[in-house]
Amino acid sequence: MRIKQIIYYSIILLASLNVVNGQDVTVTAVFDTSRIYIGDQIHYTVTVEQPTEISLHIQMHKDTLCKNIEILSGPETDSSIVETGRVRIINKYFVTSFDTGFYQVPPVYAELIYESGIKRFYSDYSPLEVIRVKIAPSDTAARIFDIIQPYRAPLTAGEIIPWLLLALLAAGLVWFVIKILPRFKKSVSTEEIEINREPAHIIAFRDLEKLKNEQLWQKGEVKSYYSRLTEIIRKYLEDRFGVYSLEMTTSETLDELLRTGFKKDDTYMMLKTILNGSDLVKFAKYKPEPSENESHFENSWAFVDITKIQPEPVEKNDVSEKEESVS
Repeated sequence: MRIKQIIYYSIILLASLNVVNGQDVTVTAVFDTSRIYIGDQIHYTVTVEQPTEISLHIQMHKDTLCKNIEILSGPETDSSIVETGRVRIINKYFVTSFDTGFYQVPPVYAELIYESGIKRFYSDYSPLEVIRVKIAPSDTAARIFDIIQPYRAPLTAGEIIPWLLLALLAAGLVWFVIKILPRFKKSVSTEEIEINREPAHIIAFRDLEKLKNEQLWQKGEVKSYYSRLTEIIRKYLEDRFGVYSLEMTTSETLDELLRTGFKKDDTYMMLKTILNGSDLVKFAKYKPEPSENESHFENSWAFVDITKIQPEPVEKNDVSEKEESVS
């Protein structure tokens, strides 16, 4: 049995050798050019032509081809049928070098692996010369000169005009902000005052009546109810006393109200109860009873009614004079 296996493998080996010997395997390895400057980038191409009946293992390079010739990328592999029964395989590397000198890249091989051995097919050596760029002046070695002297390109109108337009636009914007915008704000605020001539308590009563009709807390929207209620009261404090309560906390609102001359009496305590009770619902998740909801609404209405601007009493003499003028 042993002798039969030896004979079998010998026949296969002889057949493979006949195929390879009958149809040549060629391996070539060349650079795009044989001379480059330091830092230039070129291709190093390995080409293998072989019969299609055999499978060859082609040597691959990694990082460097040899000392001082570095691989930047690759190999990029491509294959094509050159004629019937033959195939061409190309491995292309992208390489460079940063050291001057004359280099001989060792041959590249493609190998055929048998059961009992390996047969290799080699390329020739690949020469490459790396040279330094000639510097000026050529007769000095101690000093380092730029390859090309720095060149300052002249400014063109196309480069200057955009910057001039940008500067004019910026200047116009600054002028508008300084001169026109304050007048515009002043006219807008004056128009708002002229339009909003209703007394503060009329606006507050109307908003409270609207809130009552919406029945928010009856629908379970307790937090929304108290947010609306305090918003109405805080807006009233702003319109009536000049206390910008919408931007203040409860304690800041009460302190600012006292600075206006407001007395710390029962009305003050009524407002404090409304604001603190609302804060408990909005921020502490307190769930008030229905009676509390109604009580806070009634106190809010009462606070506005007590603190509203009272019309000046008309004296009897003024009334009689008006009646006489009418008659």
